[in-house]
Amino acid sequence: MAHDREERKRSEGVPSGSPFVSPYACVDDTAFDGHGNDYRVSAWLFLRILAVVYLAAFASLWLQIDGLIGSKGIAPAASLLQEAKLQYGQASYYLFPTLCWFDAGDWTLHCLCASGMLLALLLLIGVAPGPACLGLWTLYLSLSVVGQEFLAYQWDTLLTETGLLAVFLAPWRLRPRWPDGTSPSRIVIWLFHWLLFRLMLMSGLVKVLSGDPTWHNLTSLRFHYETQPLPCWTSWHMHQLPAWFQAVSVMFTFAVEVVLPVYILGPRPCRVIAFIAISLLQVLIAATGNYGFFNFLTLALCVLLLDDRCYPRQWRRLLIPMAPTAISRLRQAVTLVSAIVAFALTAMPILQPVWPSSQWPSWLTTARAIASSLRSFNNYGLFAVMTTDRREIIIEGSDDGKTWLSYEFKWKPGDPMRAPSFTGLHMPRLDWQMWFAALSDQRDPWFQNLLVRLLQGSPPVLSLLEHNPFRDKPPRYIRASAYQYHFTTPDERRGTGAWWRKVYQGPHSPAMSLHDASP
Repeated sequence: MAHDREERKRSEGVPSGSPFVSPYACVDDTAFDGHGNDYRVSAWLFLRILAVVYLAAFASLWLQIDGLIGSKGIAPAASLLQEAKLQYGQASYYLFPTLCWFDAGDWTLHCLCASGMLLALLLLIGVAPGPACLGLWTLYLSLSVVGQEFLAYQWDTLLTETGLLAVFLAPWRLRPRWPDGTSPSRIVIWLFHWLLFRLMLMSGLVKVLSGDPTWHNLTSLRFHYETQPLPCWTSWHMHQLPAWFQAVSVMFTFAVEVVLPVYILGPRPCRVIAFIAISLLQVLIAATGNYGFFNFLTLALCVLLLDDRCYPRQWRRLLIPMAPTAISRLRQAVTLVSAIVAFALTAMPILQPVWPSSQWPSWLTTARAIASSLRSFNNYGLFAVMTTDRREIIIEGSDDGKTWLSYEFKWKPGDPMRAPSFTGLHMPRLDWQMWFAALSDQRDPWFQNLLVRLLQGSPPVLSLLEHNPFRDKPPRYIRASAYQYHFTTPDERRGTGAWWRKVYQGPHSPAMSLHDASP
């Protein structure tokens, strides 16, 4: 056996006497220079991917922030904080933790976005990664708090939770070497695994426990591609696939979200399987829908399932052959205490559906209520109940109350002839909110404010739209109508060129003028 081992070493170009490393690194348990079980390469890659996510998130928000929460936007940040101060008094400072308490004007909002992009670039090139992560978490939390409905999506809370954990993962030096000589804390790596476990498992459990028949009879994906918030052109093609394929796809989703999350917390071969399956699911979701940076961020979490042995030998040769730098006892203690608190606060949502009558300690429920304002200890679970009909709101304006012209949004379905398109890492937040508005007959305050801003001809709000039919002056009246949308069949599309067919349902919001309401 020893002779065979030496022969294999020579065939791989490994000098005699040096540690042997299999070319099949992902299944070989041999350590590499004492760092085989480390996550230094994975941590380096994860932080760079996280930097790209932050960069996209801040840049995307910057393009929209004036129209969403600016002084002339739909839901001004300053108005939110004024109302919070009146309602909660001094408690509003920890209930709404944001830097915008110093100032919530347009210039401040722009500075927060610009600072976030700058820190993301510093993290990307590896300058002061630890402080950069802390600054990024603070900035994104600040904007999420004042962003109200527009920044309350699960990927926003996922980014704040991931960003907080990254503070403990990133090296706290000005210019760490590549890869950093300090091995990432196993406690922090485990917390990332725990986060990914919760994200996937809770996404599966909400589908199973919701009682929704489309998930139980494996028909949900017959509706999903058509009724998801922002379809893309591939969604149309996926919708045309046969029923058996859609049923198999649902079974694959359940396997990844209900069964495989256990593999995340398992031994190394199980984590590799989880990495492959979850990554495949995320790529498929990203290829058939528009979810901004969500899938990219989930893929970043998947990277931390792989230790250094899962990378090409050429990469691992770059590992610094030195003993890891000792981590201070203070940092170890802070990490351990933080991990215990984080686990206690995030385990409750998973256990509650299984044991709904459990009596939690009062201090734990109180701590979770306080920590909820930080948006970093979250619940997850997407598409618990599948939407089976697509209802779209079309906003129309008129000067005489007789002739009505439609406003066109940039991304959501409107003109049936326009092909659905990909948004990439950009998150068009008003278009997303319009999907939520269509799910209910009730008119949310932000939607009413949107109509008022259109009557006022607010330039920041109009910049969020693709087409304004009233370029010279705002209309005198405005209304919203509800339509039923369905993908066309292949024959219909060949005959008409249309991607959608729509049927009028009725008014969503009656005609109004500036005399009827104000923001």
